[in-house]
Amino acid sequence: MGGTLPVPDLSTVSFLRLPSGEGLPLPARATSGAAGYDLACAEAEVVIPPGQRRLVGTGFAVALPPGVEGQVRPRSGLALRHGITVPNSPGTIDPDYRGEIRVILLNLGSEPVTFQRGDRVAQLLFTPFLTPTLVEVDTLPPTGRGERGFGSTGKTG
Repeated sequence: MGGTLPVPDLSTVSFLRLPSGEGLPLPARATSGAAGYDLACAEAEVVIPPGQRRLVGTGFAVALPPGVEGQVRPRSGLALRHGITVPNSPGTIDPDYRGEIRVILLNLGSEPVTFQRGDRVAQLLFTPFLTPTLVEVDTLPPTGRGERGFGSTGKTG
């Protein structure tokens, strides 16, 4: 296989502010070195009891360039302090989706967690993806590892 892969243009990404997003900041990186853009809660109050999950709106929709996936990931501070995670992490926003960005949050902690409007709940990363042509074959080329998996590479004997 020769050649190079096309690089999606990520110089700008268009966000649509929905009525529920009025007054909320556009998703943004907290520092110049941050990979993720913070997503905020667009709802007045969301309470997530221990062991429960909630779908939380962000008040924005996005138009991703072709070949780019939006990955919704947990925020490390919420995970550490409160046990809040994104159970389908990373959640995928496809480039042809135009609805509201909503985040599934799961409380793995022992106490209820409350989010107020504007609280940062997750982060969004922009990730190029490949769409190869899939072909069915009769055999796969051999490797030294073969079919061994599920921890087999960590064994010494």
